[in-house]
Parts: sequence; C-alpha cells; structure tokens
Amino acid sequence: MSLLDVKDLRVEFKTQDGYVTAVNDLNFSLERGETLGIVGESGSGKSQTVFAIMGLLAKNGAIKGSAKFEGNEILNLPEKELNKIRAEQIAMIFQDPMTSLNPFMKVSHQLMEVLMLHKGMGKAEAFEESVRMLEAVKIPEARKRITMYPHEFSGGMRQRVMIAMALLCRPKLLIADEPTTALDVTVQAQIMDLLNELKSEFDTSIIMITHDLGVVAGSCDKVLVMYAGRTMEYGKVDEIFYTPSHPYTEGLIKAIPRLDVEGDVLPTIPGNPPNLMKLPPGCPYQDRCHRVTDRCKTESPILTPYENGRLRACFSDVGAW
Repeated sequence: MSLLDVKDLRVEFKTQDGYVTAVNDLNFSLERGETLGIVGESGSGKSQTVFAIMGLLAKNGAIKGSAKFEGNEILNLPEKELNKIRAEQIAMIFQDPMTSLNPFMKVSHQLMEVLMLHKGMGKAEAFEESVRMLEAVKIPEARKRITMYPHEFSGGMRQRVMIAMALLCRPKLLIADEPTTALDVTVQAQIMDLLNELKSEFDTSIIMITHDLGVVAGSCDKVLVMYAGRTMEYGKVDEIFYTPSHPYTEGLIKAIPRLDVEGDVLPTIPGNPPNLMKLPPGCPYQDRCHRVTDRCKTESPILTPYENGRLRACFSDVGAW
C-alpha cells in the first residue's frame, strides 16, 4: 500500500468572473521513503495540489477526487480530524520562512508550542527536544540561538528552523513548497543536502514542490511535470531527465543553464501559460508547442503509459530534441 495515493484530484476556485480550475484530474502515488518532485511554471497548480491535501485551500476553493494517506481518505476531512494529521503525520515547509514564522515570538516558543500541543510535553521536555532538533538541522550554538527572534537569523538559518519545526513530531510525510526559492545558490545546496540527510535519519517521505529542475535532479526519485493544472509527464527522475518524452519537459530542461555547453542565448519556452478560466479546446500547451498538430487543437490528450512505467499526455512521436 502506498503512503499517499491521489486519484482524480480536482481543485476549483469560485471567483467573480467565474470558476478557475487550478488542478485538473491529477493522479500520483508516493511510496514510503520516496521523494517526489512536482515541477512546473508559476500557476501550474503545484502548490494548490498540496494545499488541497493538507486542507489549506482558500475559502472559495472546492475539492473533488480522492487522496488516501495510509489507506485512509483525508480530502475534505473536518478541521478537528485534519489537525490530528497535520504535524503528527504530514508536515509542511512553506515557501517563505520569514512570513511563516511569528516575528513577535522567540523561536523557542514556536518550536515548543508544536510539541506541547501535539505530543503533550511539558515546557522543560519540549525545550530540550527543540534544542536537539535545531542541532539535527545543523544550526550552530542551538541552545543559545533558540531564544532569539526570527529576524535575528539569516534566510538560510530561518529555513532550517522551519525544517526543524516540521520534523518535531517525526511526520511520515514532509511537504516542501519551494524551500530554496529565496536563498542564494550555496545555501540552496546546503538545504537540499540537509533534507536528504534528514530523510534517511527520520525515515520520512518527501514531496518537493519546485520550478527548479536542478533541485529535482539531485534529490528526487520520481517527478511529476505539471502545466495548467494537468500532468504532462510522470515517471522516474533519471528517465525523464535523460529521455524526456513531452515537449514541455524538453523546454524546461533546455532552459537550465549548463556549464558544458557554449552559447550566448539561453533557450526559453515562447509565449505564456494559458488563462485557466478560458482554456483552449484540446491540449493546454498547444500555443507554445513546437510539435503541435491539428489533433492537438481539438482533442485533449489523456495520460497514457509510455515506457518503463512512465506516463505522458501527448500525441506527438518522441524524437531527438
């Protein structure tokens, strides 16, 4: 049995101008000890997918489909039941640690609060466990720094505090929503190495939300490529990186700067993502695709098996790219 099994997930938002389908019939599974990367441009539905699973959608959002965690349905659970799952079973690292941490509370109070609420620890026990977790995420002088406020930490150190907070209850699933976006390249590498180490140490499965395929290549087992709320390609990281079968995946990989290739111009994907309120008939990627055919403009490709367990939603033949 998979740790997490998502079937036909659909997320819609009611707006003054009509309904917006942010996630459109998404399917994926996550095994124990596995890391899944979900990639795509801004607005592709990556964050809304995990917000739906965590029960964190905006009030105008509606969810359809299924998400089973250890065989139990967790979509649309009452808030009281969801609170038992959050932190204890599924934890989340948000994109911006400065806005996720309370600027008016010392780091110690924010960490201890999690343990006192979910584990029933006393103050002294919660403090010592919080110090141990800060040490686990490699914050130097943890016992001294734990009494500081968030603004007294650097961006990289704040992100480590967020990781420590997420791991306090030893969750089985850790969701990281673009955890390295606001960090410089050196600190990004340190955070990714840290997550890989903690994954092994705490036996935690990870869902990594990112627009950076380089992050996925170095840390994930599988990758789900999203565009306009839909799955374009899904499979093992190595296979998708070395032999991408969808034009969108090809475009994302070509846009990664490479040191072994000379050139003055970095390839880009032309055009812009479609308006989710006015999606064109057929494939949502048709206006930007270099392999588009007449069929793509009238018929929407469904996710079908390609090779080695990989799935893709495309009508085109796979050729050299």
